[in-house]
Order: sequence, then C-alpha cells, then structure tokens
Amino acid sequence: MFSFWMIVFFTLAEMALLGAVLFFFVRLKRSENLLTELQANQEKLLLRLHQNAELEQELVATFAQRQVELRTLDQRLEDRAETLRRLLEQAEGIVRSPQFLRELILNGRKKGLNAQKIALSAGLSVDEVELILAQEQHRERS
Repeated sequence: MFSFWMIVFFTLAEMALLGAVLFFFVRLKRSENLLTELQANQEKLLLRLHQNAELEQELVATFAQRQVELRTLDQRLEDRAETLRRLLEQAEGIVRSPQFLRELILNGRKKGLNAQKIALSAGLSVDEVELILAQEQHRERS
C-alpha cells in the first residue's frame, strides 16, 4: 500500500511539474511574442528616426540655401538703396538748381497760377517768385 501511495504521490508530483512546465512554456511564448512585437516597434521607431534625420538634413540644407539667397537679396537691396540715394541727391540738386526753379515758375505762370501758388509749390518765397517773373518779363521786352 505504501508503494501505491508513493506511485500516486510521484504521479501527482510529475503532473504538477508538467503543469508548471506548461505554464512556464505558455508564459515563455507570450514573452517571446511580446519581445518580437517590441523588436518590430523598435525597427519602426528607428526607421522613423532615420526619416526624421533625413528630413532634418533637408531642412538644414534648404535653410542654408535660403540664408545664402537672403544674403544675396540683402546685398542687392543695399546696392539699390545706395543707387536710389545717389539718384535722390542728384534730383534734389536738380530741383534746387536756379534753372529748374526758373522753369518751374515760368510753367506755373503759363498754367495761370498766381505768384503765391507758384511759391508754395516751388518752396520759395513770393518775393523770389515775383523777382524771377519780373526778370523774365524784362527779358521778353528786350
């Protein structure tokens, strides 16, 4: 009888060990599947990181290109501004020249403007306008 109980005990112990092995095998399979999934996700993440790095490189390259273009445009703008400054200085010189003022006053008189309106548009005093008009009348008579 003792051997019968021993056989039952060992059989039960073997069944418990077999159950434990099956339980650990199932857990191992789950862990293995989870590990495979994690590796796949890691590969996807690495692929995304690689794509992001490429995009960043492209952005940096285009940013550098835009910086060069902006420097070129800025230089061209500065050159044009300098040209415009010189032209404005020339124009101001011409506008303030006695010949131009004289022509401006005479054209105003031809349009029928009075001395006060001509003086206002030319930036001169009424006396200066009247003096130039008087000189012109004197020339026409001579």
